[in-house]
Amino acid sequence: MSFRLRFAAGDVRLLQTERVFDGYFAIDRITVQHRGFAGGWCDPVTREVFERGNAVGVLPYDPVDDSLILIEQFRVGSLRDADSPWMLELVAGIVEPGESDEELVHREAMEEAGCELGQLEPIASYYPSAGACTEHVRLYCGRVLSARVGEVLGLDEEGEDILVHRLPRPEVLDMLRSDRINNGHTLVALQWLALHGETLRQRWLGSAGG
Repeated sequence: MSFRLRFAAGDVRLLQTERVFDGYFAIDRITVQHRGFAGGWCDPVTREVFERGNAVGVLPYDPVDDSLILIEQFRVGSLRDADSPWMLELVAGIVEPGESDEELVHREAMEEAGCELGQLEPIASYYPSAGACTEHVRLYCGRVLSARVGEVLGLDEEGEDILVHRLPRPEVLDMLRSDRINNGHTLVALQWLALHGETLRQRWLGSAGG
């Protein structure tokens, strides 16, 4: 028998929610009660939760020359990094109301990397920091049809300043192995590519177009 979690969504009671901060992002203070492993219900607990919304990321991959399109940009959350607060990343964005994952992938790929994508391959879906944040992330690998490599892109109204890179897959995977990829979404996607990249390349090269 395959593993199953002991409890499900119905084993939690949301007792109270209060919006305590509403700015670029939002923070809610919630009180919840959930079933305990020893039986019965645990005492209610109150926590502040970072409401960030759902995110979708795409790792643009060109099977023809076996290269990846990655972007470099400043990240305020990594200001304390001793080396650099700039990161090498895949393309990602927050899902707008009514927007599908596929729509976001194509929109963000064009805005951030001038990248036209064909086929999309699902990678993973996960909560990157469920102890404090509601964000749910869904990742894809996208087949690159074209990209504006070497250009500086991004939306001025969002303060984006993004440099577009094309790097060989073996070089990027070497960076992964030597702990030089420090962005979580990119790390997950590259670990997947290390496992499935060659199979994906052969499949995409054997297909007719993007």
